[in-house]
Amino acid sequence: MRVVKEFYKTTLGEKIFKVVIYLLITLLCLSIVLPFLNIFALSFNAGKDAERGGIYFWPRVWSLQNFAEVLTSANILTAFGISLFRTFLGTIASVFLTAMAAYTLKSKTMPGVRFFTLFIFFTMLFSGGIIPYYMLLKSVHLTNTIWVYVIPSLYSAWNLIIMRTFFQQIHESLEESARIDGYNDFSIFIRIIMPLSKPVIAVIALFNAVGHWNDWFTGAFYVRSSDLRPLSTLLQEMLTRAEAMRSKLESAAGMSQYEALEKMQVTGDSMKMATIIIVVAPIILIYPFIQKYFAQGVMIGSIKE
Repeated sequence: MRVVKEFYKTTLGEKIFKVVIYLLITLLCLSIVLPFLNIFALSFNAGKDAERGGIYFWPRVWSLQNFAEVLTSANILTAFGISLFRTFLGTIASVFLTAMAAYTLKSKTMPGVRFFTLFIFFTMLFSGGIIPYYMLLKSVHLTNTIWVYVIPSLYSAWNLIIMRTFFQQIHESLEESARIDGYNDFSIFIRIIMPLSKPVIAVIALFNAVGHWNDWFTGAFYVRSSDLRPLSTLLQEMLTRAEAMRSKLESAAGMSQYEALEKMQVTGDSMKMATIIIVVAPIILIYPFIQKYFAQGVMIGSIKE
């Protein structure tokens, strides 16, 4: 009721502006929600029936065969464990080490702080390329090991700058008071800086967790052993094999697309939708618990003294 009363108190121009803003926000939300509902409907619909089209936001023939095909594949539990390991350890280690580096770079009295900041920023503009990066990983014996998922991604220049910007907004008088009480730099970092930095920690942790969980490229190109593949890489390989099997079936038997479809219980498209749900579901379940910190973290760097 309060919103309605305020709406009628505004001028005509303000009303039009608010209507346009609400309309744009509504369209933006629909552009995000409706495709996800379509993915949900196709993932829970029978594969053969989905190929005939006409499914938008609700399954026509309910089926769990798509998920059964994905979850009963070989090495699925091992891949799930590797994804959990790299996401948990990689996120915690990256957030803690990035926070320590950002706390150091925020100091105005540290010798060479401007040089190190510019040097780190330089790495955001230029990259050595995939081949030099692979040669570097191989020279330090990280390829085909589980640590290739964790160690190279410990630091991110973008995350480091975001954290440094947030730390600079914490008033220096807090640190000065702590030093008077006998705190050293590490004690100040643990007992003062980190508790006051929950919004930025939540944002950086979410970025890291999503990046680790969804990363299929590292497992596909830097790991040869099938026992070290994470979940995203394994699911990507399953989709590729499903599409290849369908094409081979059509060409070998001389069948049409619809005849080949009758021989298959699960199609590549239906497996793709089930895969998306499996990969996205953990992030969706975690997000509500850090939403309030994430909303605060969006304002990082917007206020300057």
